[in-house]
Amino acid sequence: MGLKMHYYQFNIGDYQSHTSHLSEIEDLVYRRLLDWYYLHECPIPLDESEVSRQIRMRSHTESIAIVLREYFERTDDGWIHHRANKEIAKADEKSEKASASAKARWSKKDANALPTLSESNATHNTLPITQDTEHKTQKKTLGKRLANDFLFPLEWEQFCKETRPELHPTRTFDQFKDYWIAQAGQKGVKLDWFATWRNWVRNTNAPKQNPADIVRLTVPSKNEPDPALEKIKEDEKRAAPIPDHVRKYIAEVVRKA
Repeated sequence: MGLKMHYYQFNIGDYQSHTSHLSEIEDLVYRRLLDWYYLHECPIPLDESEVSRQIRMRSHTESIAIVLREYFERTDDGWIHHRANKEIAKADEKSEKASASAKARWSKKDANALPTLSESNATHNTLPITQDTEHKTQKKTLGKRLANDFLFPLEWEQFCKETRPELHPTRTFDQFKDYWIAQAGQKGVKLDWFATWRNWVRNTNAPKQNPADIVRLTVPSKNEPDPALEKIKEDEKRAAPIPDHVRKYIAEVVRKA
């Protein structure tokens, strides 16, 4: 490859449309990984601890792993970014053509004349940053939407229980599934749905606890009989039966009424 890159154009709308689901730390990780990739023009090392050192985020190896799996492809040489590779290749080709054109013009000038700044500074810095129309074709091949009949995987449930024990796994999954199925267009297409689920679990607000539920969960029920019920039973035992003449009188009154 040619000169190392120290500048590239940044398409804000394109970037946000592909990264709106990331946490603040994951967003920062992705930006730094892209900067490193464009600057060095080579695959990102497979050793995540080395990557965290290179981008100065040693305590965020988990976020680094999530971003790498979602936006980069693992190869034997390291993690690669297809869109960045295409743009770097274009920049190299453009730089070579600009350099050849400048040399052709210089050859026509006097040997002692100095080239102008525009002639000597062949550009290598006109790159958009993220996935564009060309890369969307590949995204459609690699990514997919969440199916309507997608069932709750056991691995997903276990992650929710271990990471956020205060959440109800099934209700959280139902909210996750309803949200992403309703997303139209490219926003509803993901390369790694498990990674998207992990982000959802981490960022979900815990439901408010009902005080009554706390009482029912923390106060053990007593095995002693209910005093009020026992009083009723005792009163029934002590009550005398109604005499026959009183019962007949009551029946006659009811008949005439």
